[in-house]
Amino acid sequence: MSVVLLAALAALLVAGVWIALTLLGVGWVAMVFFTSSPAGSLMATTVWGASTSWALTALPLFIWMGEILFRTRISEDMFRGLAPWMAPLPGRLMHCNVFGCGIFAAISGSSAATAATIGRITIPELLRRGYDERMAVGSLAGAGTLGLLIPPSIIMIVYGVAANVSIARLFVAGVLPGVMLMLMFSGYIALWALLNRAKTPPRERLTSLAEKLYASRFLIPTVLLIGGVIGSIYTGVATPTEAAVIGVAGSLVLAAVTGSLSWKTFSDSVMGATRTSCMIAFILAGASFLTVAMGFTGVPVAMAQWIGKQGFTAVHLIAVLTLLYIVLGCFIDGISMVVLTSSVILPSVQAARIDLLWFGIFIVLVVEMAQITPPVGFNLFVLQGLTGKNMFYVARAALPFFFLMVLAVALIWAFPQIVTFLPGKMFNLG
Repeated sequence: MSVVLLAALAALLVAGVWIALTLLGVGWVAMVFFTSSPAGSLMATTVWGASTSWALTALPLFIWMGEILFRTRISEDMFRGLAPWMAPLPGRLMHCNVFGCGIFAAISGSSAATAATIGRITIPELLRRGYDERMAVGSLAGAGTLGLLIPPSIIMIVYGVAANVSIARLFVAGVLPGVMLMLMFSGYIALWALLNRAKTPPRERLTSLAEKLYASRFLIPTVLLIGGVIGSIYTGVATPTEAAVIGVAGSLVLAAVTGSLSWKTFSDSVMGATRTSCMIAFILAGASFLTVAMGFTGVPVAMAQWIGKQGFTAVHLIAVLTLLYIVLGCFIDGISMVVLTSSVILPSVQAARIDLLWFGIFIVLVVEMAQITPPVGFNLFVLQGLTGKNMFYVARAALPFFFLMVLAVALIWAFPQIVTFLPGKMFNLG
């Protein structure tokens, strides 16, 4: 049965069938050929139930917020505010890629939008000032993936719905790993710059503390928006869905204040958010039906029992899953990876007694790796368009940051408190 279902999945994917239709098709095959349950009625009720999930309402709102900000001058203002602070560090303005992406990730939730928005400003500026092109492109490719890890994250919402894990807890759990990854990226840039001094241009001029503080005024709108969105969740004032509404309202105000809000900007942002949201919702509906179908066939239970009989430890399972997701990332996008594997993987993860909250952050990290692995790394496509370089040039430039993410997985495994500390503090106060 497993062989037949895997063959059906592979055949549909190779044929170029949409991911959502592939999931529905494999689920239908499983129900019709391996169970006696009514496939049609179960498909109808499952798809309807998945499409009306209340937790899913935050998804289109966060996507819309990112679409609005994508069309404002916020990234340009961030560069102007960050540059004076980054200039004294080894590597100088290349750190703007990391910290700019980190800041924009906190108001976007999308990896591709983060890389594209920050890259449009930093890449031309860095190349114009004589910075090494490969490091400039590689650091942006790596840092752009922070859009998935630093909340609010679209992939966290997708995983939370698929795994029935609190989205608010996932958002909080992503903070420390996100900061850790930013520091790792920035530390690597500094070390590279110290070892390659000739490839880093000299500092243009010294800036006083007063000048740095004055330049920081450009960061104020961004900080206020981040505070409104993330702060409302962390303090318990708002649910993720309500915080998304705050984010949309704040981004519209920002767009109006910066003079970027027009009817065309507004309509483009709505249509962009609608297309992306429909795609993800369709995939999640297909994944929900496949999950139900797998439950009826007994495959997840059998796999969990098999893993138990094999005596796999949790660390062995995580090592195998890391390799699996790296390979999958070469062929399918991150959201599809989560929904394609959740119905089969999660029972095995629970059987190995791995915390599903921790596993959510692990999933995000390995999906981040997939964003910079050819031939289907979304960030590679974005940077290919920005730089005009071929995909494999961008992939080679991003390779050190890929290995840093592998190291980050090892660190959160060795020290799971990096993930669990903040949720434990904020949600178990009583």
